Amino acid sequence: MTLRIGLYGGSFDPPHLAHLALARVARDTLALDELRWQPAGQPWQKPGRLVASPAQREAMLRRLVDDEPGFVIDTRELQRQGPSYTVDTVREVAAEQPGAALFLVIGADQFAQLDTWKDAADIALLATLAVAAREGQAVRPPAAWAGAPLAWRELPLPRIDISATEVRRRAAAGEPVSPLVGEAVAGYIDQQQLYRAAPGH
Repeated sequence: MTLRIGLYGGSFDPPHLAHLALARVARDTLALDELRWQPAGQPWQKPGRLVASPAQREAMLRRLVDDEPGFVIDTRELQRQGPSYTVDTVREVAAEQPGAALFLVIGADQFAQLDTWKDAADIALLATLAVAAREGQAVRPPAAWAGAPLAWRELPLPRIDISATEVRRRAAAGEPVSPLVGEAVAGYIDQQQLYRAAPGH
């Protein structure tokens, strides 16, 4: 039986209920044995923009996915020195789990720009791309890869208007964030006084 592993990376600053909804869709649609949440250490696309520390982002993720079957927190990128590149993580997991079917969970906007990622062709060789498509959103591969063979699956994602930017804005304004992140994560944000001094971030 081939092991089916989903890889779901992001800054998760903070993780919220839309992240959780996508993870559930990926796990169920792709019949994954496990989905690995992989918080980025230093996302190369967002230099200097993270507010919460690596330990705080990991703690929030653990509260978000508590008791969810098939979900694993993989902290390798938090421990890696320098920028976080997805290709390094995909290569490592492929080497650790020979023969496993890997699925990289990304958004449609990321998929359209995948050719700009480091060693993107290697990512596409090692993993099937599982692309989250919001209702009414067209999913297209990078224009530069038109006509190239590419293994990808579309994940139907119900419309959920939640973003990390909105969570941070609400927290900075002293507004409740539990409807966006759940009670456990909201409690942690309040306890740590996260995002209080970062309006608009």
